[in-house]
Formats: sequence, structure tokens, C-alpha cells
Amino acid sequence: MRMEFRFSNLWRGALVVLTVVLLAAPTWAVTSKITRQSSSKELLEGETEQVVISSRGTIQLGRAAKVLADEFEDVWSVNSIVVSGGTVYVGTSPNGSVYKYRLGALTKIYPTEGGADADGLARASSDASEAKDADEEEGELIDDDELFSNEHIFAMAVDVAERLIVGISGDKCRLCRYETGKMETIFEPDDAKYIFAIETDNVGNMYLGTGPEGKIYVLDPSGRVAQLVYDSPDKNILSLVAGQDGYVYAGSDTRGLVYKINPRNKSATVLYDSEEPEISALLFAGGAPSQAGNLYAAATSAKVVQTERKFAAGQTVSGRPESKASGDKKSAESEGGLRLKIANAKKEGGKKSSSRSEPVKRGAKPGTASFIYRITKQGYVTEVFSEPVVLFGLTEQGGDILVGSGNAAQLFAIDPDAERQTIVYEDEQAAQITAVRAVGPDVYIGAANPAKLIQLSSDYASEGTYISDLIDAGQPARWGKLQIDADIPRGCKVMVASRSGNVKDVNDPTFSDWTEAVEIIEPIQLRCPLGRFCQYKLVLRTEDGNKSPVIRAVAVASTIPNLAPKVSSVDVSRVGNGSKQGLFKIDFKATDANKDTLVYKVDFRKIGRQNWIELKDELTDDDYEWDGKTVEDGRYEVRITANDERSNSVATRLTGSRISDPIVVDNTGPVIRKYALEKSGKAATLKLQITDELTVIGKLEYTINSNAEWKSTLPDDLVFDTTDESFTIVTEDLDPGEHVIALRIRDDVGNTTYKTFELSVLGK
Repeated sequence: MRMEFRFSNLWRGALVVLTVVLLAAPTWAVTSKITRQSSSKELLEGETEQVVISSRGTIQLGRAAKVLADEFEDVWSVNSIVVSGGTVYVGTSPNGSVYKYRLGALTKIYPTEGGADADGLARASSDASEAKDADEEEGELIDDDELFSNEHIFAMAVDVAERLIVGISGDKCRLCRYETGKMETIFEPDDAKYIFAIETDNVGNMYLGTGPEGKIYVLDPSGRVAQLVYDSPDKNILSLVAGQDGYVYAGSDTRGLVYKINPRNKSATVLYDSEEPEISALLFAGGAPSQAGNLYAAATSAKVVQTERKFAAGQTVSGRPESKASGDKKSAESEGGLRLKIANAKKEGGKKSSSRSEPVKRGAKPGTASFIYRITKQGYVTEVFSEPVVLFGLTEQGGDILVGSGNAAQLFAIDPDAERQTIVYEDEQAAQITAVRAVGPDVYIGAANPAKLIQLSSDYASEGTYISDLIDAGQPARWGKLQIDADIPRGCKVMVASRSGNVKDVNDPTFSDWTEAVEIIEPIQLRCPLGRFCQYKLVLRTEDGNKSPVIRAVAVASTIPNLAPKVSSVDVSRVGNGSKQGLFKIDFKATDANKDTLVYKVDFRKIGRQNWIELKDELTDDDYEWDGKTVEDGRYEVRITANDERSNSVATRLTGSRISDPIVVDNTGPVIRKYALEKSGKAATLKLQITDELTVIGKLEYTINSNAEWKSTLPDDLVFDTTDESFTIVTEDLDPGEHVIALRIRDDVGNTTYKTFELSVLGK
């Protein structure tokens, strides 16, 4: 039975009209806000359990994971995985142990109990254990580090006869073959300590990448004849892969080179010189026709550290390629089910998307990220993945490139054609995913710190949970409906629960309890209490492991009750002199938590009076010029009132106001309160007592007989600092006759008073 939920065009149009009317109506006393989360950057702020988030911001169930083994003996890391004939072989560190997992049982096959293999290989870990027992019997304590044999299994493979081939690294390295229950050494290079990579070509030749002298060896299919193929100047050869063209490709340590090696004439060329110091893995992809012949190289650095943001490069990609069908497997449309959409709303401002970055160029800063590069047959290199993580193994499944990483134990799936990446598995207990092997529909994962062997099936997990990061409304809010843009196939469902609080800490005990989870088949009203912060929890379920809900976006609505505008500052200052003498500039700042449209009213009053006088109403700018010459001299204050009435009804509108600091309106110049003019011979002395009601005396100048050059004089106390100052002016000897002394007196704001005094000087 096919179940579909769809709106008819008529009802859809009616719904849009109704929504517009409701949002535009001025009777609401609240501000509605819709928080939409649809990018990987936003969604990865939340917590996941058995769900995965792609770089394009989709949420769906993760693949079902099963821990096959985690009871390893003195093992910190699973370095290598080989699957042959239904048996999973695991190579580990630091004791160089090899385990096999078959039919639910984990068995150590190297070192074996008994102390030595058929060919006399030492059993360092067993000897150390026996030594520890002996010392403990004698009452001595030994360091646990002495238990470790310092052997490592970095690489394993199977030969042409499907026998396990093991590279044992340590003080000396050797290549061993496991047959009939015994580990037999078949090659032991004299100039190497480590075997980092083993690769077999299409005729069964076995290639070894070694260190610390960066050499590559080849053994014939029988393992009897060994030759040096290439002696590189690099420290280590970390990765190898054999091509269908008969060449062998190698990745180096220290210089981060990808080599193309001709084993027939033992020559080498460099395909790519990366900025990263290590080429930790190589892979020829052939699952998808578009990938045939492409070589993928994982370039990484041990110095790379995990950061808070994932998908740093992928989440800025705009649009998507059209190279193949997009979408996740078995969507709701193809299988029948529920398809939910989020109503269109105004998009919040944000950064403009940019195109994907190009491969790192030589000279760029190393150690900030790891990359996976695609190298075509023609040698062209492009970047398909970039993350600030350490990269380990590469494998391919269904056209996707799978890569393990640290230090958050994540398994990434990269679709190079769609430019999409997904964290398909994350182990919260482990620190790294150090080995990965795809076999048919299953993926085997090796983890480190602690060591684990995990199997990912092709089926989805039956249930997964996504818990969002806190959504901040800015003020205690009433939480509205949650909507999702999703495909929900038949047999699947998505449930939602929510909670709220007023503390920006999800662990704070004052947060409300989670509400009961309800199924999402339409926009769901959140039932959490009033609060500034909200969190939602999505529970994805499936009855069929081949299907999963796919959520592309989540939108949460919140409403804040109307809050009064806030006038944060009022500044009134005198404009200046000249033509603008007496003008005042009123500047103010106001905000509104609801982002309402504000209009302003400007009032003034003389200090000491109760009533305000309206100066300007319905002002929309945040400044105003006031002509102070229109009022009497005195001390005044200005009030700014902000009103949100244009965004609210008469019943719900609110105001906020602020009063300026006192200002002085002074349009009158200083006055001469007392004066005395005395003559002494041909000179004159003028004594003055000058005062101003409101403003400090600023300047006194004089001139005699209308001379154009005014002379300044200081107060008797030599400082202009009060509204009352005394001055003494003594003239030079004057010629006999009539004379005029003119005074120009200014206060500190530029008001000027002129005064003249006449005197006669007698002749001899």
C-alpha cells in the first residue's frame, strides 16, 4: 500500500495567503522568529547516536554497527585488516600480535602459546609475561612497558594462494606467511626495521614498502626470490598500490610524494608533490565508471589536531554537480511514504557560499588539514576531501571512498562525483579509526585507544537519535511549531521531543525534562515551557534496514512577547559659532529586542519645571537639531521617547525613554557689573568686574581709537575659570585729546558683549 501526504495547489495557495496575512497583521504583540538548520555546520553542533550527517546537511540513520572484538591482550591499536574466506585477520600494536576472527570467536595466531614457531621465531611477549610472573613471586614490581615486545603489524595481505602474508616490524622486520597454523619467515631485509605496506599485483608478485630508508622490495609469488625495486631518498614508504597498467604506486613519508614506479626497469617518476608530509594511503577506485583509473591519495600529518568544526571545506559548496542521481538510497518518493516540507520564510543573513577550494599549493602552511587527492590517468590532481584530522586507511564501496580518521574515531564516506561527504560511523570511546576494509556489503573497521574490531553492515540501524544544539531566542520565548523537510519511507518514522531553559548550559539542572516524543506527520507544536533556550531531539526509526528517513532541514519557531524599546544614550551638544550660533545637535541611540520599527518623540523642559514641552514628534532619524535661541537662557534637559507603535497595535505598543544630562542654553553675552576708569598723567587704568549668568568668561580684548588690532588681556588671577572675573587694563601714554577704549568680551560659548569708554588727555 502506497501512502502519500500532499497538499493540493488550491489549499497550498490558500495556506500561503493565510500565512502572509497572519504574519503581516499588526495586531500581534509578539515577534515571531524561525530558526532554520539545514547545513552540516549547523547540524554538527548537535549530538548524534546511530545517525549520520552529510556535508550537505542531511540527517539519516547510520549503518548498523556491531563490535566483533574488543578483548585484545595488551593491544592499543588495530593497524591492519585482511578478510579471506570468511575469516577476518587483525594486525595490532604494540606487541605485534595477529588475531583471527571467525564464527564469533577471536583467536590469537601470533605469537602463539609455547614460546616459538616452527621456524624458531621468538615469543617476546610470552617471555616477558613469564618474567613478570617470576618477579612477582619474588616480590619485585616491574614496569608494564617491559611487557611490550616493541613489535608492530602495520601491514598484511593475502598471496596468490589466499595465504595470509604478515609484515612484522620492530628492531628487525620480516615478512611472514601463515600456513597450516604456523607463521613462517619468507623474507628478512637487512636494511629495514618496518614494513608499512604490502601489495600484490595481478600476477601475484608481492611488494613491500619499508623504512626507515624508504625502500621498496618485490617478491615473486612463491616468496622465494626478493629484489630491491626502488631506493627512494625518503625516510619511509607508507603506502603501496598496484595499477592495472603494470606500474606500482607508492606514497612516501617526510616529503609527501606520490611515486609511479616501473618494476621492470626499476625507474620512478613523481606524480604529485603534496604539501602534507605523509601519503598515508593509496587507492585505485573502480566501483563507479566515472572513477575508473583514478588514483586517490590520502595526504596527512601527525601534527594535525581536531577542531570543533567539521566539513570545513564541504559545507561552503554552492549547488551540486549533475554527474549522477542525487539523494539517498530508497527515498520516500521511490518507496512510497511521507514527504514533509517546511513553509517558505525569509532567510536569515549569512555569509555567501563560495566555491570549493583548490588543492593546496606548495608554500602553503602545512599541518592545518589533511586531504584526499584524486589523480587522473593524465596526472591531473584535484582535491576531493579536506578535514583537520589525521587520515589512515582508504577503501572503496559502492562508488564511495571510505577513510578512517583520528583523533575523533570517525569514518568518512566521500562521494567524489557529488562532492558530498558523510560521517558514516563515529566511535565515542576510541580515539582513531586506523584500519578500514570493505568486503561486499560489509565494512570492517579497526579502532585504536582502545583497540576494537567493528563490522558495519549495509543495513541501517533500527533507531538513531539527533539532539540539537541550543537554539537561542534572545529572551524568554514561547516556542512554536517544529517543521522538517524530509522524506520518510513507509515503515519509517521520525519522532520529536523538546525541552527548554534559561541557562546556556545543556547540563544545567534547571532545564525542563524532555517532553514525550511524538511522531512528525505535520508541523508539531513544541510543548516545552517558556524559556530563552530550546533543544529538540529527533528519533529516527525504521522497520526495514534498507530504508531510512532523510531529513534535509529543521525549522523551529519562537515568539517573544512585545518588549519596550530601549533608548541607550542621549547626547546634546552645541553645534558651534557663526551662522549656527545657538544651535544644539541632539544624537540618540535606541534598540528594540523585537526588531520593531521605532519612531521617536523629542521633548525639553527647563530644569525646575515639571511639564515637558514637545519639540518634535514622529521622528524616524536618530538625530535632531534644536535652535536654542527660541528659548530663554537657562539649564535644560532633553527627553527622547521611542515608540514601537508601527509594529504593534494600540493595545500592545510600548515606549522607552531616556533623559539627557543637563545642558546650558546661553544666548546672552557677559555684562560689566562694576568698572572704574582712572587717569595718571597721559596713561589710563580701567578696572572691570565682569560676570555671566551661566557661562565661564572666555575672553576679553580691547582696542584704542578703533585700531584694527585687538589686544587680549588676562584676568587679574591669570585664569579664565569662573563666571565672575576681574580685569585691569593699563594703557600706554596717550596723546593729548579725546580717546575711546573699546572692549570685546566673550563667554566660553561665544556670546559677545561690546562696550566703549571715553576719556580726555590734557595737553601741557
